[in-house]
Amino acid sequence: MTGLILLAGVLILGGLLVGIFNKFAKNRNVVKDAWANIDVALKKRHDLIPNLVNTVKGYAAHEKDTLTQVIEARNSAMAVPKDDISGQIKAENALQQTLRSLFAIAEAYPDLKADASFLNLQTQLSEIEENLERARRYYNSTVRENNTYGETFPAVLFAGMFKYQRFDYFEIDAGEKENITVDFS
Repeated sequence: MTGLILLAGVLILGGLLVGIFNKFAKNRNVVKDAWANIDVALKKRHDLIPNLVNTVKGYAAHEKDTLTQVIEARNSAMAVPKDDISGQIKAENALQQTLRSLFAIAEAYPDLKADASFLNLQTQLSEIEENLERARRYYNSTVRENNTYGETFPAVLFAGMFKYQRFDYFEIDAGEKENITVDFS
């Protein structure tokens, strides 16, 4: 009888450990999938930026420094290794800042603001940014679920053994919190 109780206890503990391990694996994969969604939108953004810069370049050739900064920020963002999520977040925040500067330049050139190519690129970029915003929110919710699970009882007891991975949130830089006046009308 004692053997049966002991066996039942081992089976219950084993089931609990399997459940905790599976939840860690599921959370890690959901976070990686959520990041992959962001990565797809970032690729679209990176592909669009050279077209946008070339369109602006025709109207604002003397704004070369800003145009160069946008391309450099894009190239830096693309150079970050795919598995360096923190590095990608920082690089994308820097790119976002340079894009804001680019659109601020566009405000000074009424002909550029009315150019069909620029308007089309601007619309595409706006759609990509909306997709990125949704993907970032989803990513952050999966990160929150993963991090909370790994830091709560009883999972925290087995986190090291099951190679629990804490992920960083996609947060905006302090510079992005500042208001920039850009009028697309």
